[in-house]
Amino acid sequence: MIPYSDQHPFPADYQEQARTWFQALRDDICRSFEELEDAFTAHPNLSTDAEAGRFARKDWTRDGGPNGSGGGGTMSVMKGRLFEKVGVNISTVFGTFSPEFRQQIPGTAEDGSFWASGISLVAHMRSPHVPAVHMNTRLIVTSKAWFGGGADLTPMFPEAHGDDGAIFHRALQTACDAQDAGYYPRFKEWCDTYFYLPHRNEPRGLGGIFYDQHNTGSWARDFAFTQSVGQAFRDVYPEIVRRNMGKPWTAEERHSQLIRRGRYVEFNLLYDRGTTFGLKTGGNTEAILMSLPPEVIWP
Repeated sequence: MIPYSDQHPFPADYQEQARTWFQALRDDICRSFEELEDAFTAHPNLSTDAEAGRFARKDWTRDGGPNGSGGGGTMSVMKGRLFEKVGVNISTVFGTFSPEFRQQIPGTAEDGSFWASGISLVAHMRSPHVPAVHMNTRLIVTSKAWFGGGADLTPMFPEAHGDDGAIFHRALQTACDAQDAGYYPRFKEWCDTYFYLPHRNEPRGLGGIFYDQHNTGSWARDFAFTQSVGQAFRDVYPEIVRRNMGKPWTAEERHSQLIRRGRYVEFNLLYDRGTTFGLKTGGNTEAILMSLPPEVIWP
C-alpha cells in the first residue's frame, strides 16, 4: 500500500472527489427509498392512516479538540411504514489517532494524523419478509491511503430468501468482475468471515462482499470500483424490497424477526470495526449507533 498522492498523473482534489461521490450516492439512495415508501400501500398489515416516511437530516460537527481534529457529517434517518428504521449517513472527519489506536491503522506509526470520508447505511424493515441490509464505502488517508467497504444482506428467514441472496450476490459480482475476476470470490469470503458471530457459531445473514485497505496503486481504478459497489447496491436492493414487500406477515413471524434482529445488535457492539473506528476517533455517537434496530427482543 502506498500514498495515492505519490502517483502521477493524480487528481489534486481526490479527497474532495470521494467526499462528493459519497454525498451524491446518499442522495440517490434516499430518493429511491422514499419512492419505495410511496409504493407501499394497501397492505393487509398496514394501518389505513399510515403515512409514507421521509428522511429527516441532522448535521453534526466534530469537536476540534486539542489535536486540531474536526469535520462532521449528516445523519439521514427515516422511520416509515415500509422502512421501520433506515439511516444513510455521510461523514468526513480528520485529526490525530491516539497512540494506542495507531497500532491498528496502517501508516500511523510515526504520524498519527488521518482523514476519512464515507457513507454508511443500515435498513431495518417493518416486514419480516423484506431483508435487512447494510452497505458502506469509505476512503481513509494517513501517510497511506485506501478504500474499504462492502454490503451484506440479512433476511429474517434466510432459508426462504435464496433467490434474493442470488440476486444480491450477482449484482455485487458484476461490479467486482468489471475490475478483476478475482475480486468477488476474495471479497465474498472476506465478508463471510467478517460478518460472523463466533459466540453463536453462525453467519449474520446471506453475506455479500467486504473489502478493506484496498489500494492497487491506481486511484482511478480503485475509485471506480468503490463507485461501482455503491451503484450496484443502489440498484439491486430496491429490486429485492419490491419482490417481498407485498407479502403479509403473522404475529409469530414478527416475533421471530425481533429475535433475529438481536444478532445485529450483538455483532455491531462486539465485533464491528466501523463502530470501534467511529468511537475511537470521536465521531458522533448517535450516528455511529444508528445501525441498531428500533425494536428487538432476546428469548
